[in-house]
Amino acid sequence: CWVPSSSEYSVQLICSFRGTVPQGLVLELGETVQILEKCEGKLPMLKTANGIFPANYIHLKKAIVSNRGQYETVVPLEDSVVTEVTATLQEWAVLWKQLYVVRHKVDLFYKLRHVMNELIDLRRQLLSGHLTQDQVREVKRHLTVRLDWVFFYSRCTNENEWCQIHENIIRKSSTKYTAPSSNYGLIISLQLLRGDMEQIRRENPMIFNRGVSVTRKLGFPDVIMPGDIRNDLYLTLEKGDFERGGKSVQKNIEVTMYVLYADGEILKDCISLGSGEPSRSAYHSFVLYHNNSPRWGEIIKLPIPIDRFRGSHLRFEFRHCSTKDKGEKKLFGFAFTPLMRDDGTTLSDDIHELYVYKCDENSTFNNHALYLGLPCCKEDYNGCPNIPSSLIFQRSTKETFSVSTQLSSTKLTQNVDLLALLKWKAYPDRVMDILGRLRHVSGEEIVKFLQDILDTLFVVLDDNTEKYGLLVFQSLVFIINLLRDSKYFHFRPVMDTYIQKHFAGALAYKELIRCLKWYMDRSAELVRQDHIQEAMRALEYLFKFIVQSRILYSRATCGMEEEQFRSSIQELFQSIRFVLSLDSRTAGAELLLSPQAALLNSFPAIFDELLQMFTVQEVAEFVRGTLGSMPSTVHIGQSMDVVKLQSIARTVDSRLFSFSESRRILLPVVLHHIHLHLRQQKELLICSGILSSIFSIIKTSSLEGDVVEEVEMMVESLLDVLLQTLLTIMSKSQSQEAVRGFSFGQQGEYVSCLLSLLRQMSDTHFQHLLDNFQSKDELKEFLLKIFCVFRNLMKMSVFPRDWMVMRLLTSNLLLECNVTKFLCLSQVWNSYFSLAVLFINQPSLQLENATPPKRKKILDKYGDMRVMMAYELFSMWQNLGEHKIHFIPGMIGPFLGVTLVPQPEVRNIMIPIFHDMMDWEQRKNGNFKQVEAELIDKLDSLVSEGKGDENYRELFRPLPEKIEQETWRETGISFVTSVTRLMERLLDYRDCMKGDETENKKIGCTVNLMNFYKSEINKEEMYIRYIHKLCDMHLQAENYTEAAFTLLLYCELLQWEDRPLREFLHYPSQSEWQRKEGLCRKIIHYFNKGKSWEFGIPLCRELAIQYESLYDYQSLSWIRKMEATYYDNIMEQQRLEPEFFRVGFYGRKFPFFLRNKEYVCRGHDYERLEAFQQRMLSEFPQAIAMQHPNHPDDSILQCDAQYLQIYAVTPIPDNIDVLQMDRVPDRIKSFYRVNNIRKFRYDRPFHKGPKDKENEFKSLWIERTTLTLTHSLPGISRWFEVERRELVEVSPLENAIQVVENKNQELRTLISQYQHKQMHGNINLLSMCLNGVIDAAVNGGIARYQEAFFDKDYITKHPGDAEKITQLKELMQEQVHVLGVGLAVHEKFVHPEMRPLHKKLIDQFQMMRSSLYHVSTDVLRPLLMVSLPPALVYPKPRYQGSVTNVSVLSSSQASPSTSSLSSTHSAPSQMINSAPSSARGKHGQALLGAPAGVP
Repeated sequence: CWVPSSSEYSVQLICSFRGTVPQGLVLELGETVQILEKCEGKLPMLKTANGIFPANYIHLKKAIVSNRGQYETVVPLEDSVVTEVTATLQEWAVLWKQLYVVRHKVDLFYKLRHVMNELIDLRRQLLSGHLTQDQVREVKRHLTVRLDWVFFYSRCTNENEWCQIHENIIRKSSTKYTAPSSNYGLIISLQLLRGDMEQIRRENPMIFNRGVSVTRKLGFPDVIMPGDIRNDLYLTLEKGDFERGGKSVQKNIEVTMYVLYADGEILKDCISLGSGEPSRSAYHSFVLYHNNSPRWGEIIKLPIPIDRFRGSHLRFEFRHCSTKDKGEKKLFGFAFTPLMRDDGTTLSDDIHELYVYKCDENSTFNNHALYLGLPCCKEDYNGCPNIPSSLIFQRSTKETFSVSTQLSSTKLTQNVDLLALLKWKAYPDRVMDILGRLRHVSGEEIVKFLQDILDTLFVVLDDNTEKYGLLVFQSLVFIINLLRDSKYFHFRPVMDTYIQKHFAGALAYKELIRCLKWYMDRSAELVRQDHIQEAMRALEYLFKFIVQSRILYSRATCGMEEEQFRSSIQELFQSIRFVLSLDSRTAGAELLLSPQAALLNSFPAIFDELLQMFTVQEVAEFVRGTLGSMPSTVHIGQSMDVVKLQSIARTVDSRLFSFSESRRILLPVVLHHIHLHLRQQKELLICSGILSSIFSIIKTSSLEGDVVEEVEMMVESLLDVLLQTLLTIMSKSQSQEAVRGFSFGQQGEYVSCLLSLLRQMSDTHFQHLLDNFQSKDELKEFLLKIFCVFRNLMKMSVFPRDWMVMRLLTSNLLLECNVTKFLCLSQVWNSYFSLAVLFINQPSLQLENATPPKRKKILDKYGDMRVMMAYELFSMWQNLGEHKIHFIPGMIGPFLGVTLVPQPEVRNIMIPIFHDMMDWEQRKNGNFKQVEAELIDKLDSLVSEGKGDENYRELFRPLPEKIEQETWRETGISFVTSVTRLMERLLDYRDCMKGDETENKKIGCTVNLMNFYKSEINKEEMYIRYIHKLCDMHLQAENYTEAAFTLLLYCELLQWEDRPLREFLHYPSQSEWQRKEGLCRKIIHYFNKGKSWEFGIPLCRELAIQYESLYDYQSLSWIRKMEATYYDNIMEQQRLEPEFFRVGFYGRKFPFFLRNKEYVCRGHDYERLEAFQQRMLSEFPQAIAMQHPNHPDDSILQCDAQYLQIYAVTPIPDNIDVLQMDRVPDRIKSFYRVNNIRKFRYDRPFHKGPKDKENEFKSLWIERTTLTLTHSLPGISRWFEVERRELVEVSPLENAIQVVENKNQELRTLISQYQHKQMHGNINLLSMCLNGVIDAAVNGGIARYQEAFFDKDYITKHPGDAEKITQLKELMQEQVHVLGVGLAVHEKFVHPEMRPLHKKLIDQFQMMRSSLYHVSTDVLRPLLMVSLPPALVYPKPRYQGSVTNVSVLSSSQASPSTSSLSSTHSAPSQMINSAPSSARGKHGQALLGAPAGVP
């Protein structure tokens, strides 16, 4: 909020501000402003008289405030030189830019820049405060010198142009003046003083003690107060044209001027050459060298006394000044002019071209009559054409002399008509004509002589009232209306002063009342309407004259004729009522509008005058009768409606209305007219202003006295129509329709009026209001209106957002109204409940969002109004009794909205209502299914919109205690448990949606919530809604396969039937068959975009069956082609096999749907373990990565932290048959290896018992964990929760069997692809695979297995492993056979350049066979004797297994269990292969494994 700022500081802008905020003030760097108010907040703002700007843009400077008030001046407390330098630099900055941009004066541009830099540097030194006094004086001197650099003086290039040098400089006529190069100049200082001269002298005595001269304005000031006397004549020597007089060169002419009286005496000290200069008796002009046509342009003031003005004249003498004899001046001519004409008017304000008469030094002017009889100018010559030629002075026809005059006098005039009025007694026969011609006198002359004119008029009135009364009245009306003009409006104080201090017409009131009534009575005659209108406009000052005249008369006669005066005023008001009662709508009566409007405009201004003569009640009765005489209709015309209401508004704002006695009299008629206009929705803006004034006055009066009666009148007259008006305004405001004369930005005024009225109403007023309703229908209509208004007040932004106090006051008033006392009608209960809910949820009442200081202030003043309203709502619910069932389930949503308020007490108040609802429905229906369904729907809607806080999870925790005693306890507790679990999921969903969470978390939340709706509470519609929300998320993340599976859930709920379906979500009304068909097509499209064609093919077939059954061959053709395209895509397009990762989320800080659970995630294309780990850690930045694969203990599961455990897992395909078919292309097998996978495994090698250092394979066991998911991947999500985990230990022998068998299967698959020409050209892959197996076997691969498991000691100690040992031997034999076939294929396709490699492989293969022969001659001899066949016939494998990716944590070498794998799946970065050194060959290659460098 804005608070007043200290006036002891001014501020200076340290950065320019462009005013980019509403009401922003545009300021430039360095400008100084005065701060009136400041606003603390997130962005502190400062306010000046003209706008606002940020507080961080300024620098505070101490200042002194003088002349506080409207004209106060703020002067910074800093050195005056610094202030002057600052201001100068600001001015120069603009000029400096113009020098370069506009004038292109580059030299001067750089010169000025140099000076400005000097000034800046000197100013910086002065402000530093580190200079000695001598240094300060020196810096100031330098600053003054540099500032004076710009105050240059100019020299006129031609003396004839001297009189116009200022104009030439202003017009930049540089050819007519020059600026010298040296630094000459003039330094001046200015100070602005406000007020009249007396005030200035009183407040600044030191200024006038130094000989300051006072210069009056050339002309009159804006206001001439009575008593201001002035008589100054300003004369300007313009120019002259003279002859050479027989000389070869032109003259040097000097003019001497004298002021002479009628007797020829020179008036002393009547010439002033300038302010402060002593007056003198003669004036001598400057001399222009050799110039017969001089131009002087000098102004002289002639302060001639008024009594010496008549008969005086000016004489101008012309002399030639010799250059040879410096003291010689020869007179050669003169001119003259009288100051006043024969008719008594003064010399006109104009240029006067005077005649020049010849004379010489011997001429004498002792007898001035000799030349005064001569014409002084052309106009004078026309007045006396017969002039004798024998006069002593002869006119020089070729010579002229021009002067101009300007009169500033309050006693002398240049107007003949005005002069005749002021001297009317001299023309007794012309008085009526003189009075009539006053209208032709200019306004300037009238206001100059206002007091004299008024005195004259009232003297004329007293002289002959009957003869001149009406003319004097008209003249007075003319003068009064003249002062209404904006040009002369400021002379009204002069008139007021005259009436109070100088007016002396004690008998004038009688004639003024008579004339005014005469005009009023003739208003209907439709003639002289202009005079009538003028009289109406002058009503205010006419009454001032009337009242003051009566006061003077009463004072002089001790109150005589009081009754006659009162009677005349009564009759006058009857005439006024008559004028206002005339109907201007009748034919031909349009001319009445203007007089009526003028009367209404002037009428309120007479109240204060009447109060001087009558009591408050009497004046109020006058006014009531007058206002009551106005027509009650609002159709008299827009302009008259406005004028009528404006008159009422001024009546309300008058001093008369502030008295309670008069207010009781006036209020009914005022409210009557406002009621009519509000009912018709006319002139709403003016009405709101009147009402605001009334409420403000009543509020103020209520502090001093009783206003019960007045409030009662306002309630009866206004409350209903005020509500209706507000409803109309609000509805039109919402639809942006226009209402004439109303601005919707000001609709807050009507709200304020309503609130003010409600605030003034007591319980007695409410009870009277209730008693006044004739029927329940009327009461119902009223309550619905007021509830609707209140509801709109809380919904609409009636007041600006930062008007917090007004919003809180509104809420407090609504609470204090206690409208529950009216709620005896069940029809309005629902409206009340809705209103209460809106009230509690108002943003302005949410104290949690306020700062602590603001929250404390609100609580101290108002309390928590939400809690108060919640108690009111609960009380109302309890009072409903058996009617409660009618509000179930309709009020569940609104009441849930109340519980969203983060106020524990409000929530505790509302919880019993939900229990009550369940109990009432249980009584009626035997269950509470409606409450359950509505509660779930509304909870989902409210929380999904982002509402509710963390504590909202516990909302229904108290309910089981209340349900404990109910007969339906079990179902109730089950329902509360389900709702509580739903709340947890909803809030997790809300937090993910409104935060900056990743798509994975949002998808996980949505899947969790969707499954809850399906499996736990069976809400199909909510389930379908979340299906589509999830689908949209997948599409946004480009997870097209998952989007298809998600949409498939909805498709599976539909049947191929023609049952009609309603419009739902974005689906139109259609049959079930049509909707299912559309869904199938969309799903097929998404499977195609996700390259999951195998999933789309069954849907294509399903659609084909439907199209075929309907004989829709066109659609059937389209779908069959689509299916064929998918088959082509499977065989032709490349698809990457994704990797899978197991993720454990441990700790209580994870969202509910993740907490202490493990998931398997399907990675993105090209995403390996390291990238996946980084992605997960970025999604959970607070999480800690666990460095081991062991299952966490309870300390981690229950801690308030987040732990992530991530490692890669291997998919276990369900469809093994496809993978074992030799002729199935690998592109097809690849899909089944990584799709429709529900089981995954990962292996952890470990040593059981003592470790054999010679051969670690003897003690190397495998801990194999198999994870079973809730759903197969891919599915509706890229990850699913682990449903079951199985842990088995694989013995060293079993592990060896699986490793050898897997490698054999890999070899067979690869060889088969080359045999069937599925792989063409390059055989590098086959070469690498053969080399890896053969080289590893030769260098210790199979040999290590032989040493470990074919040893007699091992066979003796493990008799139960005999079958497995035999199986291992057979697999080794099989591997030799497979390798032989592979070498044969390799020899067929090998490139000639690769023959050396092939020979090497043959040699190593022979060594491998030899090593196997030494182990078991009996078993291996037949195999070793077999020659390499041209083709391969595979024996059926004895052990079924799959490729395994086994990783161990914190090991440094490859594991024997995984060494032979060539899977494309990567292991975690922290989990690397760990084979013992004894299991490696000379090149460090693992047993039966890939070549070095291949994992």
